[in-house]
Amino acid sequence: MRKAFVIVSSLLLVSFALQFVFAAVVGFTKPAGDGAYALHSVNGMAVIPVLALLTALSAALAKAPGRLIGLAVLPIGLVFLQALIAMLANAFTDAAGARTPLGLTIAGLHAVNGIVAVHVVVGVLRAARQLNRPAPAVARVPVREGEPA
Repeated sequence: MRKAFVIVSSLLLVSFALQFVFAAVVGFTKPAGDGAYALHSVNGMAVIPVLALLTALSAALAKAPGRLIGLAVLPIGLVFLQALIAMLANAFTDAAGARTPLGLTIAGLHAVNGIVAVHVVVGVLRAARQLNRPAPAVARVPVREGEPA
């Protein structure tokens, strides 16, 4: 199960990396219609949450230490926070439907939270890899002189 923890954590990190690519697609698409958001939305609202849940579940099933399980659960909360930040940013628009300066500032927090989430997932993946490493062999020390080691 520890290998599954590493694999799922890796997939979560890849999905987060793709999320930044998909955000750039939205940013560079002119004009940015609703279709520009499709990949970013599907990945952020479906793929990442499922992988975050699987990461936390695999950490528990791998019998990871409690702190690591807690760290593996943290991306679930950060994903939830991402959705809240996005909704809040969209709530601050002017009469023409453009985001206000406050809405743009809140949208910037969406990016910052994404960066935090990536750092958490990197920590989870590093710890999962460490947990998956085989224990070092312990050399047998002779108890009596002349006893084979």
